[in-house]
Amino acid sequence: MPSSDTPVILLNTIDDVAVARVMIRAGGLTGIEGLVAVDQIPRGHKIAIRDIAAGEEVRKFGQPIGVATIFIPQGSHVHLHNLAVVESAHRHQFSVDIEETGMLPLDQRRTFMGFDRGAGGVGTRNFIGIVTTVNCSATVSKYIATHFNRTGGLEGFGNVDGIVALTHGGGCAINTKTEGYRYLTRTLQGYARHPNFGGILMIGLGCETNQIAPILEHYKLEEGKRLRTMTIQGLGGTRKTIEAASEMIRDMLPEVNSANRTKQPLSGLKVALECGGSDGYSGISANPALGYASDLVVRNGGTSVLAETPEIYGAEHLLTRRAATPAVAEKLLSRIDWWRDYTARNGAELNNNPSHGNKLGGLTTILEKSLGAVAKGGTMPLKAVYEYAEIVDEPGFVFMDTPGYDPVAVTGQVAGGCNVICFTTGRGSVSGFKPAPCIKIATNTEMYEHMQEDMDINCGGIVTGDDTIEAAGERIFEDIIAVASGKKTLSEVYDYGDNEFVPWQVGAVT
Repeated sequence: MPSSDTPVILLNTIDDVAVARVMIRAGGLTGIEGLVAVDQIPRGHKIAIRDIAAGEEVRKFGQPIGVATIFIPQGSHVHLHNLAVVESAHRHQFSVDIEETGMLPLDQRRTFMGFDRGAGGVGTRNFIGIVTTVNCSATVSKYIATHFNRTGGLEGFGNVDGIVALTHGGGCAINTKTEGYRYLTRTLQGYARHPNFGGILMIGLGCETNQIAPILEHYKLEEGKRLRTMTIQGLGGTRKTIEAASEMIRDMLPEVNSANRTKQPLSGLKVALECGGSDGYSGISANPALGYASDLVVRNGGTSVLAETPEIYGAEHLLTRRAATPAVAEKLLSRIDWWRDYTARNGAELNNNPSHGNKLGGLTTILEKSLGAVAKGGTMPLKAVYEYAEIVDEPGFVFMDTPGYDPVAVTGQVAGGCNVICFTTGRGSVSGFKPAPCIKIATNTEMYEHMQEDMDINCGGIVTGDDTIEAAGERIFEDIIAVASGKKTLSEVYDYGDNEFVPWQVGAVT
């Protein structure tokens, strides 16, 4: 653990680089004997702790993060100008680190106060949702939600958290036999049955490709008091639809409002593990602290869901070692193969990540970013791998195949049933994700203090040596329970989160 007067952090004794805790000027001392900075090293960026030959692998976290493109003298800044990605080519060991240690006896496991939806799971919030089948019904749906949320339509129903309009840009001009159609319908049905909704109204235009009836039939959704449907064309236009929908919601409100929080086991929690706007500290502070909290969730009987397949690329061997069965490991590798093909046929590459902001924060290659991102998953066995937006039904630590783009990834996790989101960030991501509360976790104190209105938890003390991964992980775990029981996150205090429903669009739009 670094002390507050150590300018750099060495993460592993076999590493070739250290991470600057603060900005180090050229000629400055680093705290490592004999190591002087040749270049200016921005905070969060890497400094070579020895001479590195051109073509030689460079290690961080004890793992390769790329190869030197030129000779890198000791003390030099290591980044985009002298480090390049290499194709991930690990020899995979399946199911060798699968001991599920520390599972607590049932009578010692923590509980939270949630909304019991019976076979539908346990809610951490009590919203009414408007699910749109197509972009053509988005305006009407937003109008209805705004009417109730902003003009006193919920007065007298204080136990209802609000009306959420889940609008998107698709739903038509799509082949119903494609992956894209499956992803969209799977996402919509996942939200329609999500336990954070006490009631659902599904609205279509009427003539779109993505029809309501096939969704209900395929996913065995039944209309009733909790789920109602309508189309704008069927009702005779926008105004008539707004009036009919408003009347349906008014009819739902008393029953939804009557729901009460009761003591629930942590088996009712499904926690989405997400990172965005990452920096050079993400894999050092907030991500491993969230991983520690993830282990506590699992040991208490809950579920944690890691995602973003392009952001585990190059670190997937750390997950296959933990697979509960070889079949789980093989499924994860098959999804990575799918991504190789997907990016190739679209003229892209998996190393399109890190983003511009990630690079400014000190991350150079996708391998480096992935090694830090995987830390969010803690140490427990990998129990299952799910495709995008599939319902998560296996307790413990699991993985969902999603893009690295945060709104799309979290949309898939929530569709899978996640009812709390933990989102680590080093640059300052500010998204909310209704209907699931989102806990923002800062990787560094400077950004936390600069954006205090958006950040819920600070892990920057791990970087300075004033905090530990274990202590920060305990705080995150306690906050997960508090938020699941009704404590508002800062995103909720400011009522953010209406625009982050972004289903994954795959394939041709004709």
